Amino acid sequence: MKYALVTGGSRGLGKAVCLKLASMGMPVIINYQSNGEAAEGVKAEIEAMGGQAELMPFNVGKMEEVEAAMDKWQDAHPDDYIAYLVNNAGIRRDNVMFMMPEADWHDVINTSLNGFYYVTRRCLPKMMMRKHGGRIVNMASLSGLKGMPGQTNYSAAKAALIGATKALAQEVAPRAVTVNAVAPGFIETDMTKDLPQDELKQLVPMKRFGKAEEVADLVGFLVSDAASYITGEVISINGGLY
Repeated sequence: MKYALVTGGSRGLGKAVCLKLASMGMPVIINYQSNGEAAEGVKAEIEAMGGQAELMPFNVGKMEEVEAAMDKWQDAHPDDYIAYLVNNAGIRRDNVMFMMPEADWHDVINTSLNGFYYVTRRCLPKMMMRKHGGRIVNMASLSGLKGMPGQTNYSAAKAALIGATKALAQEVAPRAVTVNAVAPGFIETDMTKDLPQDELKQLVPMKRFGKAEEVADLVGFLVSDAASYITGEVISINGGLY
């Protein structure tokens, strides 16, 4: 059986992606770090709609936790593999750079970039061994494309993730594995609730923030058979804000 793994799947964009993939008939593995109650809630929603879901707690930025969780899952699913991977886990620690604590720099880079490395490296061999390959979607950001003041760490992490997406796509294309990135602009989630929304909406040509479900629909397309010839792309979803 082919499973989908969504990192940071308990809230916001991750939750919306989990629900979308489940609605497409995929059994979903919901990764989370600490909010077990929220993750259980997503699992319950998926099961209520007739889908299949399980939880996989680990910190994406800690290689030992990633390896242990993956080993445990593979032992319990010897005939299954993760065919769809959405690297969504990410954190923000906004500050102007001259006042940015060293820990805030490293924590943001570690979650978005190193987390992508630890999880993707572990999933790739099984994807590449199978006839039908796999799908990897990395959650980048408008911040990684244009840079955002106060987000030097976040912009650096997401820009690096975009570069990694383009390089990896070329490595694994012969094995029918596609690798793409989604770059959301301002989306209504827990991560943006502390932003001055009324002010920022004026910067967006569509004059509104996007919805998590709109991003999830794009991810759903990229992991579908309809997107089998799309790889190495970074698709913006930002209401026209560039």
